[in-house]
Amino acid sequence: MSSAGRPAAGDDDELERLRAEVRDLRARARVYPLISQAQGMLQERYGLADAESAFALMQRASQRHNVKLRALAETLVTVGRPDAGQQLWFPRRVRQPPPELTFTTAHRESGSRGAVLKAVLGHTLTVTGTSMGNVQLADRARGGLRMEEHTGLTARFVDFFAHVGEDGTSCAQAARDVSQVTVRDVESAPVFTEPARLAILEAGSRACHSVPLTTASGLCVGMVSAHMDRPLTGLTTAQLKALDSLGGQAGRWLAWHDRTVVLDALEYLHALGRTARGARLRRS
Repeated sequence: MSSAGRPAAGDDDELERLRAEVRDLRARARVYPLISQAQGMLQERYGLADAESAFALMQRASQRHNVKLRALAETLVTVGRPDAGQQLWFPRRVRQPPPELTFTTAHRESGSRGAVLKAVLGHTLTVTGTSMGNVQLADRARGGLRMEEHTGLTARFVDFFAHVGEDGTSCAQAARDVSQVTVRDVESAPVFTEPARLAILEAGSRACHSVPLTTASGLCVGMVSAHMDRPLTGLTTAQLKALDSLGGQAGRWLAWHDRTVVLDALEYLHALGRTARGARLRRS
C-alpha cells in the first residue's frame, strides 16, 4: 500500500491477475458440465475405456473439421443418438451448398465459424460507426445467448455477459422479439436490470443496438450488438436496412454451418467411435 493509502502499482497488478484467474475459472465452470455430459454419453455409447478416451474422440473430430469443442459437445448432447449398428449418424441428411455472404469473403477463405462471426461484428461496427461490440450465439443446451466474439469491451463486461438469459438486457429482448432493438440511453433504459446496466456503463457504453441473426424460417440463432460511447438519437433507415440484411445472411449461414459442418464432425466422431470400441485413446 502506498503512503497516501492508495494501492501500489504492484497491488494493482496482483488484483488484476486475481480477477483474470476468477474469470478463467468461471469460464471453465460454464463449459465443464457440458463437456463432461458429452464424455459420459460417448463413453457409454462406444464402450470406451474411460472419460479421457471420450475427450480424445471429441478432440479429433473438433480438429479435423475446425469446429470448437464446445459447439461439438453442445450439438452432441442435443441431437438424437445414432441408431444401433448404423454406419452413418445422419443417413438421410441432404447436403446443401453454403449460402453466400455479401459483406465478407471469410466464408470462402477459411470456412470457419469464428472467421464469419468476426466479419459479422466488424461489418456491424462499420455500419454503426463505433469500435465496441459483441456477437452471441443461441445456447441450445442452456437456453439464452452466450458470448462468442467481442471487441473494445472490458473484461468485466465480457465475464458478466458470458451468458444472457431471456430478460434483463436489450439483446435478450431482441432475441425474444426477433427484431432490432435500439437503446438510445443505457442510463435510463428500463430494459436492463441494475447489475447489467452498471456493467455496461462501466465498459464505457452509453447506447447500444442489437441485431438478431435469423434463419430463413425466422428463428433467432444469434445476436450482434454495437455499443456507442454517447447516447443515440437513433439509426438511419439505411443503417437499419443494412443491418437487417446482415442479420439474415449471417443467420442463414450459421444454420447451414450447424447442419453441415458440425454434423460432418459428428459423423467423423461416430466413425472413429465405432472403430475404437473398447479402446483407450489419448488426447493429442
